[in-house]
Amino acid sequence: MEIKQANFVKSAPSLEHCPTDGLPEVCFAGRSNVGKSSLINALTNRKKLAKTSNTPGKTRELNYYLINDTFYIVDLPGYGFAKVSKAEKKIWGEHMQAYLLKRETLNMVFVIIDARHEPSALDKDFVFWLAEHGIAFSCVLSKMDKLSKNQQQSSVARLKRILRGMNIEVPITAISSETRDGIPELTTLIGEFL
Repeated sequence: MEIKQANFVKSAPSLEHCPTDGLPEVCFAGRSNVGKSSLINALTNRKKLAKTSNTPGKTRELNYYLINDTFYIVDLPGYGFAKVSKAEKKIWGEHMQAYLLKRETLNMVFVIIDARHEPSALDKDFVFWLAEHGIAFSCVLSKMDKLSKNQQQSSVARLKRILRGMNIEVPITAISSETRDGIPELTTLIGEFL
């Protein structure tokens, strides 16, 4: 699959505001500041399609990007560092859970994990929750350009070991939005799940 066209369509605060055209969706989930927006820009070959920020928690809604007029990439709000009230976090959590469990057009969740660090407790809880609910997902290790070749291999091996310990077997793609390493493989994987 080749991504030739990409447009931002809308931000949806909850499931009720999502598009109703029935097109398939893949979504990107992960901690705040893990590089979801940079990844969307790299996949679509557009530098400023998705707004990137150094402030964690900037994405507060489901951001919809229409790709090739045939499917959506959905950028989910990051979990983790966002400086918001507990009440707001609770509402986000409920909306995200509703989206992941009830969105019939959702084909695949791509869980983005920063390759430089061990997956956090939140990362582990999230992948376990997805597996427990039978939601199709794949893991993407981001920011690989920040690591040496040995560190890259260790990062992939560590994630495989953690997933194996949870009795989970899913595809793992190692990428760099900066150098575009792994981007063609991820694009192919998205095409396969659509």
